[in-house]
Formats: sequence, C-alpha cells, structure tokens
Amino acid sequence: MTRTELKTYYIRTFGCQMNERDSETVAGIFRARGMTEAPDMASADIIMINTCAVREKAEQKVYGLLGTLRELKENNPDVVLGICGCMPQQQEVAKRIKTRFPYMDIIIGTHNLNALNYYLEQVLQERRQVLEIWQERAEKELELPARRSGKYKAFVNINWGCNNFCTYCIVPYVRGREKSRPPETIIREIEALAREGFVEVTLLGQNVNSYGKDLPGKPDFADLLRMVNDIPGIERIRFMTSHPRDAGDRLFEAMATLPKVCNHLHLPLQAGNNRILERMNRGYTAEHYLRIVEKLRAAVPDIALTTDLIVGFPGETEAEFQDTLAMVEKVRFDSAFTFMFSPRRGTPAAKMKGQLDSEIKKERLQRLIKLQNQISLERNQQLVGTVQQVLVEERTGTINKGRTTSNKLVFFASGRDLSGHLVPVRITNAKTWSLEGELGD
Repeated sequence: MTRTELKTYYIRTFGCQMNERDSETVAGIFRARGMTEAPDMASADIIMINTCAVREKAEQKVYGLLGTLRELKENNPDVVLGICGCMPQQQEVAKRIKTRFPYMDIIIGTHNLNALNYYLEQVLQERRQVLEIWQERAEKELELPARRSGKYKAFVNINWGCNNFCTYCIVPYVRGREKSRPPETIIREIEALAREGFVEVTLLGQNVNSYGKDLPGKPDFADLLRMVNDIPGIERIRFMTSHPRDAGDRLFEAMATLPKVCNHLHLPLQAGNNRILERMNRGYTAEHYLRIVEKLRAAVPDIALTTDLIVGFPGETEAEFQDTLAMVEKVRFDSAFTFMFSPRRGTPAAKMKGQLDSEIKKERLQRLIKLQNQISLERNQQLVGTVQQVLVEERTGTINKGRTTSNKLVFFASGRDLSGHLVPVRITNAKTWSLEGELGD
C-alpha cells in the first residue's frame, strides 16, 4: 500500500463533545490528504476509533469493537486501524491494547493528533505499528484542519485539560492540566466559521470558567464571551462545561447582557450532600450551589439549568442520597445526566472504602431518574403557549427539528425546509425531553 492509495476513512467516536471535536480534527486531517468519508467500516481504507475513559461502559464498548476488527483485518490486511483519545492516553491501557489487539496499527492519545500524518507514513511506508503517547498538547494542534460534522452549529475549543482532580474523575489524567487558547486564535476560528455560514458556536472546555488564568493579562471567560458576541454572522453562543466553584457574577452578568449568549447553563452538581461533595473534592457545598443558582436566576430569570448527578458514590448512605433528591427538588433542573458511580482505575475514589453494591446504585438511580423526569416535564409544560426562537437543524418529511435558545428540542411541521434558519415557534405540547409547536408569526 502507498500513501496515495488511502482514499476513504471511517471514524467512530465515543464520549463527550471534546471527543466529537477531536474527531472533527481527525476528519479534517484525512480530508486534507484528499480522502473521503466511507459509509461504513467495511469499505474504509483507514478506521479511527476515538475513545472515552470516563465511564466503564464506554471502555467495554470500545474493547468489544476492537475485537470485531480482527476479522476485518484478516480479510483486508491493507486496512489501517487506529485508536486515539482518552483510553490510550493512559499508558497501561495503551500497552493492554497493543498486547490484546496487535493488529491495531496506530495507538495514540489525546495530545498528539497533530502528528497523525507522520504516524500514517510510518505505518504505510515502514509497515510498523505506532504506539506513542504525549503527555502535553502541542501548540501546532491549534491550527489543524477540521471537517465539521454540522452545517449551522460548530464546536470550538477554548481550553483543554482540568486542574480540579475530582476524586472520581479520570479527565485530568487523560486530558492533562488546564491550557487556554489565546483569544485571537479563537476569534479567528469563529470569524472563519461565520464566513462559512455557521450561526451557532459552542465554546468547549473541561472547565470554561477557568479560561485565561494561564494567559498573559489573564483575560477571563466573560471577556471572551464579549469578544465572540461582537462577531458578525454568529447568532448564538453556547458553552460547556462550567464548574460551580468558578461560576460567578461576571459570568452571570455576561449571560444577562450579551444578546447572543443563550439562556442555558450546564452546571454539574454531582451530589447534594456536603460530606459526599467533600469526598468528591468538588470544592463547594450544597448551600454554596444554591446561592449560585439564586444569583443566576436573578440575573437570567428564564435560564434553563441542566446538571450531572452521580449516585452510589463510595460510602453514600440512604440519608445522603435523600439529600441529593432534596437538592433536585429545590433547584428544579430542566434536565440532568444521571450516572451510577463507576470506579475508574487510577482515581482516588476507586480505592475508597464503602464501595456500594450495584443493585443499591441501580435502585437509587431509578428513583433519581423518576423524580427528574417529572420535574423536566413540568418545566417544559411551563413553555406551552409561549413563542420560542428555534434554530432549525434538519427536516424529515414535513417535520422540522431544532432547538430553542434554552437548548430544548422542538419539533414542528412546515411546508418548506427551514434548516439553518432562526424561526419563531409557538409551543403547543410538552413532553419530558422535547417540545412540539407550530410556526409562529
């Protein structure tokens, strides 16, 4: 096989928006080589698996997928198989992949995507396996090409890594320490997106609120929001994720006064009991979190607040779990991502005493989901009769699908395809996870 014979690629992504953005970079690199996307793995010249290590379930899915690639490699020895992302960023996992799946040609981590072309040449020209894990992200990666997965909405990295070291979380170990992009490179990227017709951007970081602390002059996240708000052509600005410890008045003021910043904030609570929060190393109390919510809703009365919640953390008692339920009732989140605690190798929580039985965790999770679903429905029902601005993302048959500024999914019928347009929609019906409406005036 020679370099010019790599004509098609296939990328499978596991994990969060950061992983999705990395996959866009991988696709951009392949496209710059003149390659096109294959409809499935069987017809691809190169397959890249982009992985997540936050949950055990995601890891198991990846191992299962890697196992199925053996037959594909046996049938087509020239196909190039690669794996990147958070799983191989862990050195012991990378070695395990190399041993268990020796037919994988490229094994790299989260930091060295900018050397992907070099690794491809090693595989194609020297016929050897590549295993390389960098511990820090290279500056050159900021200028890598990207193949955007959408037409109207785009992810934009503003910082990488995390300095918080929550005891259950593997992210600081696989994404590294916090590193902010200079504001001028972010603005340049978003201006280019606006020229290409994108109308919404989501600013991405493990903790966007800590943006700029490592940059000269220390521009903060609120400053960055103001800069992005001034870019012509961009109509909506979203961001995630925010850490409660760093969410404060300047952010809330920016959300209240900047017209393009959406009225939605994802603010992970994780637990409602102070002892559990301390064991998680979250850096705030339930009372502090409630004060943040109070300030936020005073500044942005129509804010949609979403969160992450973990049940069954080591040592969590029934009474402490009840505190989480009580917090959910007090805050009344619009929606929540809910998880059973999953011990991740290499994190302090994995070694803590008091690991709970899976049946206890499952039962608590079901109670939490039931409560949150009822609240989500009630929150959505409050929007019936209102007119919401919806960015239409796609159309199936006669039904347009899009999202409100508060990030709620809306379906409505129309005689024409309104994809890419911001339109008023009168909400006529509310469900737990979506809204239905009719095109407004």
